[in-house]
Amino acid sequence: MPERCPRPNQRVALVVQYVGRGFYGWQRQPQHRTVQEDLETTIASLAGHPVTVHAAGRTDTGVHAAAQVAHFDVNSPIPARKWAVVLNNHLPDGILVRASAPVSFDWHAQFSATWRRYRYTLYTEARPNLFVDPFVWHYYREPIDETAIRSALTPLLGRHHLSAFRRAGSNRAHSWVDVQDVLCYRRGPFVTVEVQASGFLYGMMRLLVGMLVQVGTGRRAIEEFHHIWKNERREAVKYAAPAKGLCFLAVGYPDSPFPPEARSNAMPHFAFDPLPISC
Repeated sequence: MPERCPRPNQRVALVVQYVGRGFYGWQRQPQHRTVQEDLETTIASLAGHPVTVHAAGRTDTGVHAAAQVAHFDVNSPIPARKWAVVLNNHLPDGILVRASAPVSFDWHAQFSATWRRYRYTLYTEARPNLFVDPFVWHYYREPIDETAIRSALTPLLGRHHLSAFRRAGSNRAHSWVDVQDVLCYRRGPFVTVEVQASGFLYGMMRLLVGMLVQVGTGRRAIEEFHHIWKNERREAVKYAAPAKGLCFLAVGYPDSPFPPEARSNAMPHFAFDPLPISC
């Protein structure tokens, strides 16, 4: 790769999808495949100079993204809106760019965002299913009551100190989170939890879902769940839900550079439609 980095002539924003099981998370890591490394290497090979790709949020190993947003500065004759097509012709399997757009040099994928949304999916039927397994937590040992999970989630709305759901290793200065929306719903054997917030703590969603499943199965009372997070009892939160059930669903901006169809509803809901079988 050439060492010389010319003055950029454009900032390009991307909507990126990836299947988490193929990556050691978003952030570049030595001796591991990451989403950031794949994007930076591919863009640099096309532009002829090194680039740094900044994301709206860093996903952990094994976590998927339906509409991650990122940006990079580049000196290239390729128009910003053509980068999606060009990149998709060169990126390796497991990663896709849904859209690209020009943005100003003061626009930032992380700092310009006002919310992020995650979805966690559980599959509760005892029969395994190869076609959903990469994207769900197959949890069937006990029945899950989604109404109990919904009741536990609702008080999280608002601004709270959620250090109980924060993994060690984060360099964030505080654990305050503005939770903007919470959902829990069932479609057949699939139970889905969605949380939208201004930002997320390191490991927050997986720790949160791990405890919500305990609430949904009756192994923890809703009142106990509330006591744990309100009193910041991190030692009581012992289990994280598996990464493969988690998807970084979407990112919000005051004036998004992308059309709605590129940045939302990008992850289909799982549902089984029984079909008549003729003998």
